[in-house]
Amino acid sequence: MTPLDKPLRRELEIDGQPYTLTVDPDGLKLVEKGRRKGITLRWQDLVSGDAALATALQASLREH
Repeated sequence: MTPLDKPLRRELEIDGQPYTLTVDPDGLKLVEKGRRKGITLRWQDLVSGDAALATALQASLREH
């Protein structure tokens, strides 16, 4: 396997909107193209089961 030692960026489309997905050694980040803020998910949160909680918290903070 190839180690993930630097950020890997890919563009994808969700419901007709372009997004940038960045996968790096710390986790992943999904951002609407042209924006800076998005959803961040750390690998540690994913394997510990805290991923849903972390995502919900980020969503609630964006609403305020």
